[in-house]
Parts: sequence; structure tokens; C-alpha cells
Amino acid sequence: MTGREKKMAIDQDAIREHIRGILVALGEDPEREGLKDTPDRVARMYAEVFEGMNYTYDEIAQMFSKSFEVADGSAQDMVIVKDMEVFSYCEHHLALMYDMRVTVAYLPKGRVIGLSKIARMADMVAKRLQLQERIGSDLADVIAKATGSPDVAVYIEGVHSCMTARGIRKPSAKTVTTTLRGRFETDPTLQNRLWFQLR
Repeated sequence: MTGREKKMAIDQDAIREHIRGILVALGEDPEREGLKDTPDRVARMYAEVFEGMNYTYDEIAQMFSKSFEVADGSAQDMVIVKDMEVFSYCEHHLALMYDMRVTVAYLPKGRVIGLSKIARMADMVAKRLQLQERIGSDLADVIAKATGSPDVAVYIEGVHSCMTARGIRKPSAKTVTTTLRGRFETDPTLQNRLWFQLR
């Protein structure tokens, strides 16, 4: 298990204490009416938006791996779930990555998983401190484990507030990442079928 795949425990008490310290460092009074409950609100929000950190990737794959047998001859059929909306937080600035749309494709190996399971896996992989490039790679690994198929593709478009709201401040900038595994990486015909679906 790599450091990226470890299960973490979210310590809400520590978050409350540190958010209070940040408010003081900003010159604010954490006891004033508008801020008195902010440390608790932030701790509860972090527990929700970083929910994926409570599970290893193996556990996420296992949770959502219920599958159904498919008919013979369907090995060439591509399953695609497009434009799933997720959000994440950049590990470099703790800045929101938003308007993220994830597309997952895979070639079934005799079985398919429920479509909603793909969306749930995308959410769980995104709900941790991340980089967009790594979300695609991590999600491809989880999908491959859950489906038993090495043939997986993940396409992501997203907006990063560390680029739009600070630093370079380019509000129209989008980041696009593509992860190709198995036959999606080596078969140009399959790639063309995928790109046609993404248009």
C-alpha cells in the first residue's frame, strides 16, 4: 500500500483548534458572533469534503464492485459514463478544484458494474487532497480493481481556483487530463471511438 492509498482518520477536534488559530493569525476575534462557530463548521465540512480519505482505494473498489454478468461477445462493447460532476481540493494550496467533469470508459471482462457505482467511485477518489492529474490515475486504478478490466480510460476537465482566484488569475482557464490504460493506451481504433464519444 502506498502513502497515497493509506486510510486516514479525520481528527475534527484538531481541525477546530487549528482553524481557531488561523482566525487569530488573520487578526480576527474567533469569539465574535459571526466566527464563534466557524471552527466547528469547518471541521464538519472537512469531514464531508475529504470523506474519501477514510478509505483505502482497495476498500473503495470493494465497496462499489457489485457486478452483473453480460452476454457473450460483448468484449468489444465500451461502457462510458460521461460528465460526472465532482469537486476536489488542490494539495498545493488547499484551493477548490471545481466545475470538474469526469468521463470514465472501460471494456467489460464478462461482467459490468452498476453505473451509479462509477459515479460514487469518482466522488470518493476526488474527496481527498488531490491533483487533477492524480485523480485520473487513481480513478483508473480503482475502476480497474472494481471491474476486473485493465482497459480503462478517464478524461477530466476542471477549473482550479489556485489559477482563477489567485496567482495568475486566469478565470477562463480549464485543465484537461487524460488517463489511458490497457487497450485504450495501445489501440488507435479504440482511442478514436473514445474521442468520438467525448466530442
